[in-house]
Amino acid sequence: MYFFKQYLTFKLGKKRPLSINSHKSPYLRYKNESFMYLVVDIGNTDIVFGIWKNETWTHAFRTRSLTEEPSFFFEKSLRLHFLEAGLTLSEVEIIVLSSVVPPLTDTLNTMLTELLGIKPIIVAPATYPSMIVDIDNKDEIGSDLFANAVAAFTKYQRNVVVVDFGTALTFTTVSADSKILGVAIAPGLKTAVKALFANTAQLPEVPLRLPESVLGKNTVHAIQSGILLGYENLVRGMITRIRRELDGDCIAVATGGLSSIINTLDGEFVEINRNLTLEGLRIIGDYQKASPQ
Repeated sequence: MYFFKQYLTFKLGKKRPLSINSHKSPYLRYKNESFMYLVVDIGNTDIVFGIWKNETWTHAFRTRSLTEEPSFFFEKSLRLHFLEAGLTLSEVEIIVLSSVVPPLTDTLNTMLTELLGIKPIIVAPATYPSMIVDIDNKDEIGSDLFANAVAAFTKYQRNVVVVDFGTALTFTTVSADSKILGVAIAPGLKTAVKALFANTAQLPEVPLRLPESVLGKNTVHAIQSGILLGYENLVRGMITRIRRELDGDCIAVATGGLSSIINTLDGEFVEINRNLTLEGLRIIGDYQKASPQ
């Protein structure tokens, strides 16, 4: 393990000393200089690392959200991904971190700070104050949902509901005046399947694939019908209710790793963008970079 770590250090570069101004003072650099962002989205199932460079997403890496692992586990994973992508750690100028897994927030924050010498921007409503959070306790909203709202509103500038197909199925509604009006949460597709297996004996593995008929002819078909077609109606029904509360004026955007599975819903969405959360984190990073600290 020692020689492996030394090899990665040789190839990718040593840890950089902490730079307080690395992401806080854009006035220290030329206005048109291209920044390389590392955005980190810590979800309940996976951690996604995204690289934004030259005005596009060049790479995205995933690793499991394993709370029992030490920081070196994530450092090794990140170093390997950088090595395979032909990137060097010294290219990173700005880090934006979103987390819905508190035990991993400190682990990743400390690891990234020590490895890259840059303090990550840890996303919360205060990091992007122009997005108003109109719920009872604004600190309860997940930073991933907040990033989704920022990305969708920035692009469309109108009433929009973001449907995120992840570990949880979430509906985040944003108004035309940049206000998060509320959130609805249901179990995600895989979560629903796992719950069914955990409480039912002798069920087979079920691929998440839409059946041709609602009338299940075997166990797998029956579960696909109940969950996937059931979720189709859940999503369509929730979007309809949200639009009704907003007098019909609301578009819908889909994101999340499972957003393309129920393709019969495609007509409900103006866009299906699996990178929407990363895009929101990048926009928050832009705001922080441009704001005097």
